[in-house]
Amino acid sequence: MDSSETYDVVVVGSGAAGAMAALRAADQGLKVLIVEKAHKFGGTSATSGGVMWIPNHQLEGGADEKEGGDTREATFQYLDSLISKPVDRKRLEAYVDEAPKMARYLKGLGVQLCGAPWPDYYPDKPGARADRSVICLTFDGRELGDDRYSLMREQFNRFKLFGRYAMDLTETFALMMQQKGWRGVAAKVIGRYWMDRSTRKVSHRDRRFTQGAALMGAVYAQVFKRGVELRLETRLEGLVTDGGKVTGVEVSNFGRRYAINARHGVVLAAGGVEWNQELRDRFYPIPGLTRHSSTPEDGNRGEALLAAEKIGATTEHTEQGWWIPTMTLPMPGASNFHEIHQAAFDVGRPWSVVVNRNGVRFVDEACGYDQFGQAMVEDHLKTGANMPCWLIFDAKFRAKFSAGGLMPTVHTPERKVPKDWWDHYVFRADTLQELAVKIKVPQGPLLETVGKMNDYARTGVDPEFGRGMNIYDQFFGDPTVTPNPNLGPIDQAPFYAVPINNGDLGTKGGLKCDDRARVLDGSGQPIPGLYAAGNNSGTPFGDVYPGAGATIGPAMAFGYIAANDIAERSGNQRAGN
Repeated sequence: MDSSETYDVVVVGSGAAGAMAALRAADQGLKVLIVEKAHKFGGTSATSGGVMWIPNHQLEGGADEKEGGDTREATFQYLDSLISKPVDRKRLEAYVDEAPKMARYLKGLGVQLCGAPWPDYYPDKPGARADRSVICLTFDGRELGDDRYSLMREQFNRFKLFGRYAMDLTETFALMMQQKGWRGVAAKVIGRYWMDRSTRKVSHRDRRFTQGAALMGAVYAQVFKRGVELRLETRLEGLVTDGGKVTGVEVSNFGRRYAINARHGVVLAAGGVEWNQELRDRFYPIPGLTRHSSTPEDGNRGEALLAAEKIGATTEHTEQGWWIPTMTLPMPGASNFHEIHQAAFDVGRPWSVVVNRNGVRFVDEACGYDQFGQAMVEDHLKTGANMPCWLIFDAKFRAKFSAGGLMPTVHTPERKVPKDWWDHYVFRADTLQELAVKIKVPQGPLLETVGKMNDYARTGVDPEFGRGMNIYDQFFGDPTVTPNPNLGPIDQAPFYAVPINNGDLGTKGGLKCDDRARVLDGSGQPIPGLYAAGNNSGTPFGDVYPGAGATIGPAMAFGYIAANDIAERSGNQRAGN
């Protein structure tokens, strides 16, 4: 094979971790190549909400900012109260210490980051705050150039109004909750798109990159300015070693295999393993199905993890994913094909309840989506009657809220729901008893559960699981519903049910790395020349999801750390950069 090409650093994967590693390495004077197996760049990150959980970031914004700034001590007070399994303390400390530096580095390059007022996912734990999540403001995608503008991975339809119009997070929540003035918000979003006549000549895509697309667009604008080369349709086939050191990669492009030398390091940033059923079966106690994942279809299959294992690398924290409840619906206009829809916040809205197949609740439905998934796994191990579970709701819920991909009646009235959806994807009945028969859930337990929920709605207190009784639950509840914004009586016919699967945002586990992002072998020693970041590596948090952005935050932080270590070892680290 031809191996005449040589770069200082080869990055495998073009998501947040890979983009940051490439950007930082290029800024340290290193010649960098990114290889991406997909036809488009940006990875799972470009399709996400684009949030980074960065404690003590010192950026403007956040609900707790007026209460005094975050601190390292408060961060560890919070994390130490959560993490229940052994983790590498030095690696955790490296994240907490380096992530704010990474954020300030991006801010200094002109990437418009700011804090967001979102509560940590365990708001009652000591040290919890509501300002650790960081977002990127809207980015003009045309700044990437017309040749790259349409080559960045586009967001899922679920993150766009009518599957076409880009929305930032403020607009998304206004429409999701039908807040006052929401129709005007929708009109503004649509009008802005059609008034942009010059972009319509280039692509159907909205030039306003929002959420994950905004973050990745802004970072890649800096990556391309530094001359970093990006090769699409280039799949990792294996790692090249010499005397135990990783010296390059073997890749393929439309069947042609070739090698690329890496003088100073290879950074694996190719995502997790959620689309590899064999690896799910190997790692997870309840494997679930690949098709329930909410990440890009057939994207993250673990090729980089397997390649590293072949040369002696080891893994950690592989027993869990970054869980999120999902549901399945046919694709519009192509009913033989399916789309996966997230239901992260839908399951905790008023006028609804989630039950297992015994008709029994098992969780505070409004909790963080990863906690919800963990509860599904725990309940299934105990009862065998979960995965899927059922979201039960009434006509009031149906009128106002989405249930996964089933939009509220203001958007999708009953007459517009495709006939093949009813009693296959979405179930409807005039009574709860009839609904129980349709979904094959015992009538008695279901009626008892709904009766309890109706009592809780009247008092505002859920004595079983505390739904709506903390700041995180309430943040995504309906403030017009009292006395508890997450509880409302389920009493207005017709009644509905949709099956909820344990989907994911990727995998928590991956290659075991040290505090410098170096991949470790079975004896705990770094494999020279090999680094990993993002979901290609094990999370620093072990078994918890501390707050919004706890996937992308560490991905970018350890991409930054990896690049700094490579530069330092190669003698290319620039003072003060």
